[in-house]
Amino acid sequence: MAVIALASASGSPGVTTTALGLALLWPRPVLLVEADPTGGSGVLAGYFRGTREYQAGLIELALTASSIHDGLAEVSQRIDGTTVSFVAGTRSHTQAPALRDLWQPLAEELADLESTGQDVVVDAGRLGLVGSPEPLLTNADLTLLVTRTTLPALSAVRSWADSIQRGTFDWQQSGVVVIGEGQPYKAGEVGGVLGLPVVATLPDEPAAAAVFSRGTQPPKRFETGPLVRALQAGIASIHATVSRRRSELVEGVRP
Repeated sequence: MAVIALASASGSPGVTTTALGLALLWPRPVLLVEADPTGGSGVLAGYFRGTREYQAGLIELALTASSIHDGLAEVSQRIDGTTVSFVAGTRSHTQAPALRDLWQPLAEELADLESTGQDVVVDAGRLGLVGSPEPLLTNADLTLLVTRTTLPALSAVRSWADSIQRGTFDWQQSGVVVIGEGQPYKAGEVGGVLGLPVVATLPDEPAAAAVFSRGTQPPKRFETGPLVRALQAGIASIHATVSRRRSELVEGVRP
């Protein structure tokens, strides 16, 4: 599988919640990187509800005197009872510029993790901000735009989708994650308007999403509920999308 990056065009469509939900349901060991330049850790403040203290994260990785390889192992934290590790984001948006020289070597290191049997999910936050982790988006095997289906949300994401199609960004492969299908537009309509494939469709279920975003107790039948099923289907679709492109690249280089 390798590196999957998620980002949004505007507002708070649910990038962090989606990234964490995917990671917690991922079928292989996975590293979640909180690369949102706005600062803060959705895992520590949200999922752990502030009960787990900040130990180290991206800023310490950027300042480490050791190699990125050794430093990444040092700042990664395990989520007990899972095969998920995470790298906490910066404490403040003012620290984002200090990460400018970290993104490219980190992108290269993350790509190498696949050989160790570990995949990566990147929460890249909102596009276009100062300190945005552009090399992580560029080097990801699949970069996904997360959007809701309201007209304001689609209006915001459409300009980014247009830029992707024009080749403005050198992303390897891109797609869309739709949240709240039918509110009011269907996934097919969203894909048609944006000109990008819809890779995953997630329901708008605040109570279930709060398990990931605020660490609340799971509601009844959470593990078999619509959100978890949709995340699992999304993971399967992500895997198929990445595998299909890799097969096409192999076919393209054969004599």
